[in-house]
Amino acid sequence: MKQFFITFSLTLLFTGSIHAQKNVLTENFRNNLDKDEITRSYVTPVKVVWQSDNKNQQVKNPEVLLTQFDGQLSTSGAGMCVLQSDNEVQASVLLDFGTEIYGGIEIAAAIRAEKKPVRVRIRLGESVSEAMSDCIDNSVPGMNSATNDHSLRDYTLEIPWLGTVEVGNSGFRFVRIDLLDKGVDLPIRSVRGIFRYRDIPYLGSFKCDNERLNEIWETGAYTVHLNMQEYLWDGIKRDRLVWLGDIHPEIMTINTVFGDHEVVKKSLDFGRDTTPLPGWMNGISSYSLWWIIAHRDLYLYHGDLDYLKAQQPYLSELISQIISKIDKNGKENLDGGRFLDWPTANDENVIHSGLQSLTLMAMEAGKDIAGWLNDRELNQLCAKTSGSLRKHRPVDHGNKQAASLLALAGILSPVKASPVILNNGANDFATFYGYYMLEALAKDGKYREAMDIISDYWGAMLDLGATTFWENFNYEERLNAIPIDQLPEPSKFNIHADGGDHCYIGLRASLCHGWASGPTAWLTAHVLGIQVVEPGSKVIRIQPNLGGLSFAEGTFPTPYGIVTVKHVKQPDGKVKSEIDAPKEIKVIR
Repeated sequence: MKQFFITFSLTLLFTGSIHAQKNVLTENFRNNLDKDEITRSYVTPVKVVWQSDNKNQQVKNPEVLLTQFDGQLSTSGAGMCVLQSDNEVQASVLLDFGTEIYGGIEIAAAIRAEKKPVRVRIRLGESVSEAMSDCIDNSVPGMNSATNDHSLRDYTLEIPWLGTVEVGNSGFRFVRIDLLDKGVDLPIRSVRGIFRYRDIPYLGSFKCDNERLNEIWETGAYTVHLNMQEYLWDGIKRDRLVWLGDIHPEIMTINTVFGDHEVVKKSLDFGRDTTPLPGWMNGISSYSLWWIIAHRDLYLYHGDLDYLKAQQPYLSELISQIISKIDKNGKENLDGGRFLDWPTANDENVIHSGLQSLTLMAMEAGKDIAGWLNDRELNQLCAKTSGSLRKHRPVDHGNKQAASLLALAGILSPVKASPVILNNGANDFATFYGYYMLEALAKDGKYREAMDIISDYWGAMLDLGATTFWENFNYEERLNAIPIDQLPEPSKFNIHADGGDHCYIGLRASLCHGWASGPTAWLTAHVLGIQVVEPGSKVIRIQPNLGGLSFAEGTFPTPYGIVTVKHVKQPDGKVKSEIDAPKEIKVIR
């Protein structure tokens, strides 16, 4: 009996210590976890765009893939989509998820006679043409210009027996699946999109009696939402990077739609922390200028003084570096990459006009920031430098980008800039700098004309099947173009495969690029007329500009809550406004 108790006690002691050790290991393991900020959901395809066989032989029951799946396979193989390749036909199917998403796919394979894994080829595409491309080589134009840059979108995968497999992280709307192995059946219950996104509310809104403008506002908001991943990216297929110039329009859209969001500060800090001075952010001098301007706009909207103070040491040193690149005549001589946007990349004269304007805008932003920080020395330095920069007055060269920045910087009168920007309508507009073109038109009171441009230029992308706005769009190419949700047609211009330049040749071009979201911020600021006047949105001016609209209404997020407005044009042409704002906010009309 005594031996039993000794053995029993030792067993308890031993097992107790093991459990204690397991608890410690579990705690250590939990402390080492990084929680994913991103939500994932499943998306069911809405359409079978194409299949390699319409005789119900190589591709059977593809409509099954359009039905909801709860994620659990069973031992029954009935009612499946079945692929079977032979020496004559490779079984293939092309699915449309209805809208662009970021993420991957899940394939659920049903029971089959052979347990050996089956090989398939997966091709994701932002367009039908990209998903149908048979080559990965962006040096080759047309349908062979697809790439695997930044994210894999074309790869071979083994499908298990009676199981599911998940793969891929890219931006896509379409997926093509080809059965590579011959003489085997591949029964598939579902092909679901795995949608990765931040589950956040759309606090801002816009609605008017022009449905095309409503859709453009929503598409711009969704485009940026998809790019709000771990950091604020510019593109979800390609350019999954933090570009400190490109994100300025995105920040303005986030301010308008989502309010104060951590991904903005996280991304601005990433640019600062990965760019020790005297470097330029992303190697491009203008991107460091945009970083300063972005901080001014961020503080104006949200008023986070502690965050602004954290930027002061770097900001002060960066401003000194910029000033060292200005000659005695007030002319910028910035080094590093001299870049505005891609359409102007080869025009040094336009680039100088733009950089002169941006340098002045950055100094004005620095002056505002220094005032908010009570940094008198920096404030005076920025003011003095602004005065010097105004002495050098480059011309616009008949270029819309140059004219816009010169007008926004106060170097060129908006009255003189508007004819340049409006010349030839939406032709020569650009997805990135289109936002600043619209802003310059607003400075001249050309609201109706700006709305027409928005409807024509951004609306043309919608006409061509866009559910998110693109990295680049040449307005003239819309003529005789095949939409992105249709199969290539030799007699028509392939809007994705046949166009592009610089880094966005053909199918390599991104069809979800956050810098193209400018109309979303612009419509709220100028049609709803909501302009932030004092930091933290404590004072807001509301002056609607309906142009040809009969009404416009919407919401706008602030640190104190939501501002709601409704503007209705009366029979005499005057606008009656209803405004509801938090009590902490002063509204100027």
